[in-house]
Amino acid sequence: MLYYIFRFLEQYNIPGAHIWSYVSFRSLLALILSLIISAWFGEYFIKWMKRKNRVETARDKSIDPFGESKAGTPTMGGIIIIVSILVPVLLLGRMRNIYLLLMIVTTVWLGFLGFMDDYIKVFKKNKEGLPGIYKVAGQVLLGFVVGLTLWLSPDAVIRENISEPQQNQEMVIKHKPEAVKSLHTTIPFIKNHNLNYSEVMSFAGDYKVAAGWILFVIMTIIVVTAVSNGANLNDGMDGMCAGNSAIIGVALLIFAYVSSHIVYAAYFDIMYIPGSQELVVFLSAFIGAMIGFLWYNAYPAQVFMGDTGSLTIGGIIGVCALIIHKELMLPLLCGIFFIESLSVIIQTQWFKYQKGKGKRVRIFRSTPIHDTFRRLDSQLDETSTYLLKNWPHRPFHESKITVRFWIVTIILAALTIITLKIR
Repeated sequence: MLYYIFRFLEQYNIPGAHIWSYVSFRSLLALILSLIISAWFGEYFIKWMKRKNRVETARDKSIDPFGESKAGTPTMGGIIIIVSILVPVLLLGRMRNIYLLLMIVTTVWLGFLGFMDDYIKVFKKNKEGLPGIYKVAGQVLLGFVVGLTLWLSPDAVIRENISEPQQNQEMVIKHKPEAVKSLHTTIPFIKNHNLNYSEVMSFAGDYKVAAGWILFVIMTIIVVTAVSNGANLNDGMDGMCAGNSAIIGVALLIFAYVSSHIVYAAYFDIMYIPGSQELVVFLSAFIGAMIGFLWYNAYPAQVFMGDTGSLTIGGIIGVCALIIHKELMLPLLCGIFFIESLSVIIQTQWFKYQKGKGKRVRIFRSTPIHDTFRRLDSQLDETSTYLLKNWPHRPFHESKITVRFWIVTIILAALTIITLKIR
């Protein structure tokens, strides 16, 4: 809104109005504003939730050895995150930008989905929350809509990078003059690092482009669902998910910025994506919201984000990566989310396989994997055998686990950014 107001005033030579055309200015303003909103609104939200007694009950000791101390802590703090993102974006973003609209839809839809789950748990006192099938269906629907929009929207285009030899035999990276619909995506650590979905579907013959877009929509559904659930599983300790997501957000912001700048895109030999600069504004608000939320969510937490926050965070990360054609980098960038999900899948599937075979064998002490590091020996199931019973050798306090997971995510984010030059 403010963007359009000041661009209108610029026509009348109002001093300072032109500065609103700079993405860097609007991004930094979005970061600061989201920090202020999360700090101010967060305090009032926490007090209101406590007055209404909408708080966390004591957690199961077998899962969380510190669970009793968390009783009485308000949940549904994802509302703080969503408000802190949307207000700066609506004020400072270009609302006609298709990518920004997709990010807003993602935030609102997954926020609503997570809110319904938390509402049933907190207000209806049903610990099961929203049935899992409904959450997955909502994530799949969002992935389908995002994929279809990127397929059909005339504004979702790129300018492909090409190499041109010079007289001194050096190769110079340039971009094609015309913007086109493209099924290219970036593969990390590969020299000719663009994968074309239509080439993957080359067996379809004359229909390989249409088949490629269908594959892309399926990939979009998988990415949105997987990353959203991965973030949800990572939200198990004070500050864990918010800190990891802020770090991931910084890496995505760097990718979005270089993808939106034709000179930097040529330098790093990546696709130039016109209009993706608005993602920089959105991600700045996202990072500010994460850091601001940590003001209250860092150990000992004064509020939990709940599914309202974790589902939304994962969806934002996934959709943003898809827009800038970096979805194949997510297993590395979101390595913590990936390992959390993988640990749960391995544990549950192996446990089901052992059903009815006497004493059952578990792989990990507990899942998601972060629970393994805080599980006490006295909390292990005596009717089961653990393959990794002696790993780790001793339990850690959750604040140490959280910080170490942050450090791992910083390393993974740095490696992901390095892929811009290492191929």
